[in-house]
Amino acid sequence: MRNYDGILFDVDGTITSTNELIYNSFRYLSNKYLKKSFKNEEIMNLFGPPEDIIIKELTGDNYNAARKDYYDYYTKNHHLANLFPGIKEILAFIKSRNVFLAIFTGKGKEAATITLQKLEVYDYFDMIITGDDVKEHKPSAEGIHNFIKKYNLDRARVLMIGDAPSDFKAARAAGVKIASVLWDQYVKEEVKNLKSDFLFHTVEEFKIFISENI
Repeated sequence: MRNYDGILFDVDGTITSTNELIYNSFRYLSNKYLKKSFKNEEIMNLFGPPEDIIIKELTGDNYNAARKDYYDYYTKNHHLANLFPGIKEILAFIKSRNVFLAIFTGKGKEAATITLQKLEVYDYFDMIITGDDVKEHKPSAEGIHNFIKKYNLDRARVLMIGDAPSDFKAARAAGVKIASVLWDQYVKEEVKNLKSDFLFHTVEEFKIFISENI
């Protein structure tokens, strides 16, 4: 039985393994412009707004040069990022069922486009909502609201999939179901305690769920 007409995916930690690439990109920037090597935890604490806002806050008057350096590095070293095995097959299956498919990520438009295109999944999505496309970033539900409005969807038949507390909070605020995934290492224990509608430890578990629900 088909239970969902619209599905939104987060990017980092949900469909892609990108942490190493993001850490290295920001560390490259901090070394060059701040003469300091950020630790992973320090970089994680920057997450929330899109990359451009973070770069501006870090580099100030050097923003334009730093922004170019960041995306050049991010692009040239994208081999550090991968799709989680099995994700592309799930996306293809969802599209074959004529379910509306969206990205809702805190990444900025440029980084999200680079990643989705290089990993060859950009064209699976009907709508791509990045941190640059909303006035309020996750955990705001603005991106989910925009998706529902564009395709005139019933909230009870929309599913958000993500790996972080911000995805959970956004889904709850929007009144849609949330599937939290644990196949990445980012704040795993915190996510386990969120009482999500669905919790998946492996991509294979999630694949079975999708096959039974759309």
